[in-house]
Amino acid sequence: MYIILKTKSMFLSRALEKILSDKEVKRSQHSQLRKACQVALDEIKAELEKQNCLHFSGPCRDGTVVPPRANYIEADKYVLPFELACQSKSPRIVSTSLDCLQKLIAYGHITGNAPDSRTPGKRLIDRVVETICNCFQGPQTDEGVQLQIIKALLTAVTSPHIEIHEGTVLLTVRTCYNIYLASRNLINQTTAKATLTQMLNVIFTRMENQALRSRKRTGCDCPSRTRPQILEVAGRAHHGVTGHQPQSPRAPHPQQPVLQTSQPPALTPHHHPLTHNTARFSHILQKDAFLVFRSLCKLSMKPLADGPPDPKSHELRSKIVSLQLLLSVLQGAGPVFRTHEMFVNAIKQYLCVALSKNGVSSVPEVFELSLAIFLTLLSHFKVHLKMQIEVFFREIFLTILETSTSSFEHKWMVIQTLTRICADAQCVVDIYVNYDCDLNAANIFERLVNDLSKIAQGRSGQELGMTPLQELSLRKKGLECLVSILKCMVEWSKDMYVNPNLQANLGQEHPSESEGGELKLPEQLAGRRDSINSLDSTVSSSVPVSQADHPEQYEVIKQQKDIIEHGIELFNKKPKRGIQYLQDQGMLGSTAEDIAQFLHQEDRLDTTQVGEFLGENIKFNKEVMYSYVDQLDFCGRDFVSALRAFLEGFRLPGEAQKIDRLMEKFAARYLECNQGQTLFASADTAYVLAYSIIMLTTDLHSPQVKNKMTKEQYIKMNRGINDSKDLPEEYLSSIYDEIAGKKIAMKESKEFSITPKSSKQSVASEKQRRLLYNMEMEQMAKTAKALMEAVSHAQAPFFSATHLEHVRPMFKLAWTPLLAAFSVGLQDCDDPEVASLCLEGIRCAIRIACIFNMQLERDAYVQALARFTLLTASSSITEMKQKNIDTIKTLITVAHTDGNYLGNSWHEILRCISQLELAQLIGTGVKTRYISGVVRDKEIHIHHNFFLQLIPTQNIYQDKKQMAHIQESVGETSSQSVVVAVDRIFTGSTRLDGNAIVDFVRWLCAVSMDELASAHQPRMFSLQKIVEISYYNMNRIRLQWSRIWQVIGDHFNKVGCNPNEDVAIFAVDSLRQLSMKFLEKGELANFRFQKDFLRPFEHIMKKNRSPTIRDMVIRCVAQMVNSQAANIRSGWKNIFSVFHQAASDHDETIVELAFQTTGHIVMNTFQRHFAAAIDSFQDAVKCLSEFVCNAAFPDTSMEAIRLIRHCAKYVSERPQTLREYTSDDMNVAPGDRVWVRGWFPILFELSCIINRCKLDVRTRGLTVMFEIMKSYGHTFEKHWWHDLFRIVFRIFDNMKLPEQQTEKTEWMTTTCNHALYAICDVFTQFYEPLSEILLADIFTQLQWCVRQDNEQLARSGTNCLENLVILNGEKFSPDVWNITCSCMLEIFQNTSPHALLTWRPAGQDEEAADGKHLVIRQCDFSDQKLFAGLLIKCVVQLELIQTIDNIVFYPATSKKEDAENMAAAQRDALDEPEAEGGKLGSDQGMYRYMTSAHLFKLLDCLLESHTFAKDFNSNNEQRTALWRAGFKGKSKPNLLKQETSSLACSLRILFRMYSDPQLQDSWPDIQTRLLLVCSEALAYFINLTSESHREAWNSLLMLLLTRTLRLPDDKFKPHASCFYPQLCEMMQFDLIPELRAVLRRFFLRIGAVFHISAPEGAPARAHAS
Repeated sequence: MYIILKTKSMFLSRALEKILSDKEVKRSQHSQLRKACQVALDEIKAELEKQNCLHFSGPCRDGTVVPPRANYIEADKYVLPFELACQSKSPRIVSTSLDCLQKLIAYGHITGNAPDSRTPGKRLIDRVVETICNCFQGPQTDEGVQLQIIKALLTAVTSPHIEIHEGTVLLTVRTCYNIYLASRNLINQTTAKATLTQMLNVIFTRMENQALRSRKRTGCDCPSRTRPQILEVAGRAHHGVTGHQPQSPRAPHPQQPVLQTSQPPALTPHHHPLTHNTARFSHILQKDAFLVFRSLCKLSMKPLADGPPDPKSHELRSKIVSLQLLLSVLQGAGPVFRTHEMFVNAIKQYLCVALSKNGVSSVPEVFELSLAIFLTLLSHFKVHLKMQIEVFFREIFLTILETSTSSFEHKWMVIQTLTRICADAQCVVDIYVNYDCDLNAANIFERLVNDLSKIAQGRSGQELGMTPLQELSLRKKGLECLVSILKCMVEWSKDMYVNPNLQANLGQEHPSESEGGELKLPEQLAGRRDSINSLDSTVSSSVPVSQADHPEQYEVIKQQKDIIEHGIELFNKKPKRGIQYLQDQGMLGSTAEDIAQFLHQEDRLDTTQVGEFLGENIKFNKEVMYSYVDQLDFCGRDFVSALRAFLEGFRLPGEAQKIDRLMEKFAARYLECNQGQTLFASADTAYVLAYSIIMLTTDLHSPQVKNKMTKEQYIKMNRGINDSKDLPEEYLSSIYDEIAGKKIAMKESKEFSITPKSSKQSVASEKQRRLLYNMEMEQMAKTAKALMEAVSHAQAPFFSATHLEHVRPMFKLAWTPLLAAFSVGLQDCDDPEVASLCLEGIRCAIRIACIFNMQLERDAYVQALARFTLLTASSSITEMKQKNIDTIKTLITVAHTDGNYLGNSWHEILRCISQLELAQLIGTGVKTRYISGVVRDKEIHIHHNFFLQLIPTQNIYQDKKQMAHIQESVGETSSQSVVVAVDRIFTGSTRLDGNAIVDFVRWLCAVSMDELASAHQPRMFSLQKIVEISYYNMNRIRLQWSRIWQVIGDHFNKVGCNPNEDVAIFAVDSLRQLSMKFLEKGELANFRFQKDFLRPFEHIMKKNRSPTIRDMVIRCVAQMVNSQAANIRSGWKNIFSVFHQAASDHDETIVELAFQTTGHIVMNTFQRHFAAAIDSFQDAVKCLSEFVCNAAFPDTSMEAIRLIRHCAKYVSERPQTLREYTSDDMNVAPGDRVWVRGWFPILFELSCIINRCKLDVRTRGLTVMFEIMKSYGHTFEKHWWHDLFRIVFRIFDNMKLPEQQTEKTEWMTTTCNHALYAICDVFTQFYEPLSEILLADIFTQLQWCVRQDNEQLARSGTNCLENLVILNGEKFSPDVWNITCSCMLEIFQNTSPHALLTWRPAGQDEEAADGKHLVIRQCDFSDQKLFAGLLIKCVVQLELIQTIDNIVFYPATSKKEDAENMAAAQRDALDEPEAEGGKLGSDQGMYRYMTSAHLFKLLDCLLESHTFAKDFNSNNEQRTALWRAGFKGKSKPNLLKQETSSLACSLRILFRMYSDPQLQDSWPDIQTRLLLVCSEALAYFINLTSESHREAWNSLLMLLLTRTLRLPDDKFKPHASCFYPQLCEMMQFDLIPELRAVLRRFFLRIGAVFHISAPEGAPARAHAS
């Protein structure tokens, strides 16, 4: 401690001695100084000796060292000499003194905390600082002294040992400031400025550090996440200070707590004008900072002198330095400064107002600083400055950009600033959300984008008189801003973007040199955004920051805002329409009060229109006007100010009546508000006076009025208006004076509407432009300042956006101006930087449109890109420049990075890529023919125009030079990078999502169709690519792949049928390759992917008639079968379908090849992979059937039938496989699957073959069909047979169709015949299962056959019926017999030739011979068919009779019996017993299985037939007529055989029944019937006249008599007695010997039976019988 004191003492002594030794001090005026120095020196010595003595006297008795009295020198004693020294006029003395003071303060030898004895309330240190400051006496102060002052003051502010506050701090700052301004020495100026910066840094950093420490101490720690940032701010500031002044130790100094512990008296609020605020500061340091900040703001507001600004003038330098200092303060602002209410208010009240003045300064430096400060405010303080920021943008920035007179420098600086703003994503989105989505704010984002778009389009250049270079740089900046805005949107919404290639995000791929620095911006911004938010969120300010972000609410507000703005726009054209619109949209009430309120509140309305609307003489308008006036409050106002208030809201209309109505209402309202307080007798007075004031203001202030009204004239004019009295003269005089001084006008702000008026007046010269601009700037400054002051106390919450969805409405708003800017840029500017910016902008725009699925916008941008590639345009390829090549690259990049979102935009991209390939071909000189080829092509597509203007002449090859030029301009398109990038689009298609790949493929196919559409030069580039992407994407999940193939397959369908064979061949071959690859993957059961995949082969085969292509398809399919048979599942269907198409071909090779493969499949593949092919087994059989039906190749037909027979073998051998097979038709029961999938197809196709083919083939088919039934029928279920016979009966159905008679006949005699017999065979073989279900059907079918007009078929029908019954009759149940007999009855009835009896010839009356011939001739045409049918019916009747006979008695039995009877008669041995054969036969017949009812039914048939024949044969006249008409040959027609055979059969049945012991009970009935039949027959015979007719009855009579003879006596008796007369009659005829022999026997027997005679052998005979 002693040593410290010693150094201080030495230090002081030396300084004092140095002052004393100065020769200036010797002068008389410094006597006081000399004395003070001497006193001080003596004091020091005394002090030192005292301390010395203490030091060496050792410790006291209690062992402690006595401490010195204080650790600093008693200040008052020693400060005086320095004070006096500083007041001396000698620079040397002053310098020495200042130097000593500075060191004392720096080393802590002086703290000055003691009160100042001279001025109460202040401390000594304040006096010391004041002393130092007073050394500066203005510009004339010595330069060395100036430097010492600066040094001392900096030490005073930065020293940790002393504290200065409030006024003292301000004094130090002001002194340095003044030195900077006044000093003529450049070094001193620079030092002063640096010192000022450092002082401010220290002042504000101390405040922040103190706040941080107190927060920690009180434990109300801020959330952990924000602490690092605060510390960082503090740290940064600390570094800044120590960097400047290393010798002043800082922050962590142990003595620093002095700052907090001492409670300086200065805090007592009584000597500073800021008293009302002191309470609000939590620490004196905050107040210091506030005072300094406020004074800097005020300094910056000082106006400059008139005239052109002088850069050396104090005013300008003061303004600039104050702005620079403010900027440094704001840039280093910590949490307290950013959030403390007092500082925020200071910024609003002082800084913003200062900026509104400086922000329009014509001095570039001031303007630039203002912009920099604004930027800082925007980034750190926007939360508090919502309305201020709006004023800046609306009134200053955007207005400067929009006015045509503003200088290039100003525009450039504004746009530079905007570049910075536009690069901050948070800032950009916040501007949109807080202003464009706020009903009360201007649309800043929209206006900003529109203005930038205009600048970027270069639409502002010429009128400004800019140089082209300036204009270009401005354009670039404009574009840069637009691109930045888009990049911000991309950055903001990046979380929604899915990059298919997982590359770096957009905007960081190809940084061009010009923007290298900015490309990294987004990440930094993201970081900064977080930090700002987190800082703000800890603030306990009145601004809600962390509320939830709901984009939907903002969108609603934005829509409302748009409606309101549109309504205002309409109002300003036609008030009524505007109001109506707003009411319709629900934004305005319908009452007069609502509308009046709207007119008051909405200041964007056109004042003239408001006036016109209020003045209208319509009831509703008047009501609105009354409400409008009633809403004004004139209480306590004098008349003129009330009138001013009334008229500032609208412009008075021109029509007198309108003004009259308005004034009348105003007068009434004024009196209503000021009842009893006016000079006016009534409202009339007020009305007239108001009118006169209006006239006066027009008269005094209108330039049109030359002779102005005098005061006397005005007073005179208003005589007697107050109820016939005058108003006081002095009152009228004061009104006159006031109006003369200031005219009545509308509110000023009205002159500046929110949407700017672009002043487009032409400016004659640069000088005039500057003048005009300065005026505009002044007006802007005035408006901005007024607005700033107006909003300085307003609180408007600023919302910090966080939601991604805001980008959508932002982009919707901005996309058109953006597109315009980029399009114009690419169109008319060849600068590479401009092109690069435009392309980057378009890329970002496409990204945003993609992310938010904005199809219209996306398509517009992609189309723009495509247009500028020049590939699809109609312009010539020779015009291609670097920018077009870059556009191509951009388009490719977009395809690569945004493929998932492109949708229909793929069309444009793929069209360009297709054309690009063509350009590459030309560029590399490969296919020059395309160029000329396209010129010839008449059916040109739009995109082929690309090459149209290429070559004016056809003879292209002559012009090699031009060709070289073309190749050069297009050569870049063939560069490796482009080729690889294009390729990457196709290889990258695997990374597209499920929907995107479908869009991609769909448009690729569309482009491919366009390429192939050219008649001369179809190109296959896209087709090739389709094949490639099919390969790449084949491993996608099935669901996606099938959607892709739906499109590609359809395309192959079309391409495979292309008339150009090369194209079709390529398509088929590609299909083959793809199919092979696809089939390798195999397929699980019940899937159908192969089927879908192979369908194009089918389609091509069906539609393409070219033999080459068809042949190729067959070969491709054959190859697939040969190599991939094991993997094919559902694909078999398509394969058979292709062969099915081939089977009907007329080309032998095709049929042969197809059949070969089909045969291979059926014989070998089915053998190995039957289970896999079950699903298409049906198709296989169908295919074989088609081969059979191809009449051109009979050998193939027969072989195919053999293969079908082979298929049956598979079904019979593998029923289990079929049963287990499950597929789509799950409704088929497992047991029936064998039938549905196996037997049915085979038998059905065979029936089709029978129906379709020629005789030999169909016969073979029929044989095979029944062979299959017979071979495998035992495995069939009952209900299968039912289905089967429906197929079989189709053979007959063929005959039911009207067709050529000849074919029909052939068919009936062959196939139907064959089928009938076969059916009966099958029926017999499988009687058990079939009888129940099929008998009725078979009978129906047989009936049908018998009814046909085909003798052969009819015979076969009856024949089959006979066989059927004979073979199966013993198994028939009574029911079945019923059916059978009914069937026969029906056949009899249906085939009875009734027409024979009813037919009449057409010309019956004419008996002449020639008439008869006429009849015959007529009947040739009309009745031939009828006669033919009748003939067949007659035959059928005979057949039926024979059939019944054969069924009942077995075939040939009856004939045999007749023959035996005849022989016996000849031998006269009729009484011999019946031969064995007869017995046997009758046993074989069906008689024993039939009941009497059945037999009687048959008898009825027979007898009916017999009766009919008898009737016909007896009707001689009818027979003659028929014969004459040409019926049945040369002799008259007769039915003798029918007559006799039917009766013979009847008799046999009756005699059999009569002798059947089982029917004994029925014998009486039978006898009755028999007797009747016999007697009728004999009676008929006797009456016959024709010899030949009687002859026909011989065998019948033999039968009747023989059978009767064989009856036993008891039965013979009634017969004999019944027939006796007829038999006697018969004797008169010339009978044959056998018949006579029988008659003889008969009569002999009668004799014996009736005992008329007794022959020899009578007893024996009787016994025998």
